Amino acid sequence: MSTWNYWVARRLVCATLALLGCCWSLPSLAQDEGRFEVLSAYPTERAGVYYVDAKILYDLPPTADEALRSGVTLTIELQIEVERLRRFPLPDKGIASLLQRYALTYHALSDRYIVENLNSGEQATYGTLEAAEAALGEVHDLPVIDVALIEPGVHHQISLRSVLDMKKLPVPLRLFAFLFDDWRVTSQWYRWRFDRAS
Repeated sequence: MSTWNYWVARRLVCATLALLGCCWSLPSLAQDEGRFEVLSAYPTERAGVYYVDAKILYDLPPTADEALRSGVTLTIELQIEVERLRRFPLPDKGIASLLQRYALTYHALSDRYIVENLNSGEQATYGTLEAAEAALGEVHDLPVIDVALIEPGVHHQISLRSVLDMKKLPVPLRLFAFLFDDWRVTSQWYRWRFDRAS
């Protein structure tokens, strides 16, 4: 095994043991789950495009910081769907979907948390996990759909939710995450209707 692979494997093992130790040595953590909640969201139209602004509460599970400091990257997805609402019994028609993804990591040498927009590649660093979570929760001017795709005189709906993507975790931690509810963090869908301005 190469030196690089050895250190990667060692960090993953340490992260797994740390997480298991937190859950089994502190039973109260099982009741202290993470929480994502979309507090508000609304679209605005500019230059032929609808943009979304949103305020999201991110409260990662207590074991997340231990995982981050052990070298684990956490991936957070912001899922957005746009539908054209139709009269019952016809189902609503999906006309657009967007997946905005962020990576949250910890840089040990600088003792800072890094938030990377995986769609654009932009990065920012923060001194605490709470500051990184707060920054993730401020969504501004996110382009969602062209106005030309919105049919005039018809009701439309935008749905938005945030998800901690467990599929992106290292395999040992993925099994841990599926076993314990505190890592299954998903917000409720936040929905609002809108009509195209004439």
